[in-house]
Amino acid sequence: LKLAITAGVGSDHVDLDAACKRNITVAEVTGSNVVSVAEHVVMQILALVRNYIPSYKQVVNGQWDIAAIADRAWDLEGKKVGTVAAGRIGLRVLERLKPFDVEMHYCDPIRLPKETEERLGVQFHETVESMVKECDIVTINCPLHPQSEHLFNAEMISKMKPGTYIVNTARGKIIDRDALVDAVNSGHIEGYAGDVWFPQPAAPDHPWRTMPRHALTPHVSGTTLSAQA
Repeated sequence: LKLAITAGVGSDHVDLDAACKRNITVAEVTGSNVVSVAEHVVMQILALVRNYIPSYKQVVNGQWDIAAIADRAWDLEGKKVGTVAAGRIGLRVLERLKPFDVEMHYCDPIRLPKETEERLGVQFHETVESMVKECDIVTINCPLHPQSEHLFNAEMISKMKPGTYIVNTARGKIIDRDALVDAVNSGHIEGYAGDVWFPQPAAPDHPWRTMPRHALTPHVSGTTLSAQA
């Protein structure tokens, strides 16, 4: 074996140490699906905030209870939205959210150029902790590495505002599985929309499948026909 290549972004599923020892090149198609993932993030934000999934289920199940949907549905306008990382995907998420007239925040080891911050009207935070305290919606767009694994554990989640929404299209292991379940069940996290799991494929009895108020998908955010062309 000389080359291991991923038709997408992220190489965390490859044992990089073993590849280095055996002089195997590990590559990915950087940027191939960044638009697809960014659009998926915005879709999942809207699905959560507008309480779309329960309303869709009402139609499928022959129900009609507008009050039950409206009770947890909000406008996105005016919400405080923060992205963990503002790289190829995170930046595109911010650009697509700007027309919704939201207050935008971001945290990234590399700060965006001043002109980009001013153009988007986005506020920089030195730490994830300081950002999540401010936000109504947090979207995770960072790679998985030792520092980000279980970044959103029980302690981090406890620092978030009650009623926060989380969207994660990055990697499932960035979030502590059981801590998220507890936070959603308690209502501290109002809703969760993720496109990534750990492990993958997710087992039929994975506890995220049966959480209330979720809008999960089976890691399809970067697999549009456009992205794969």
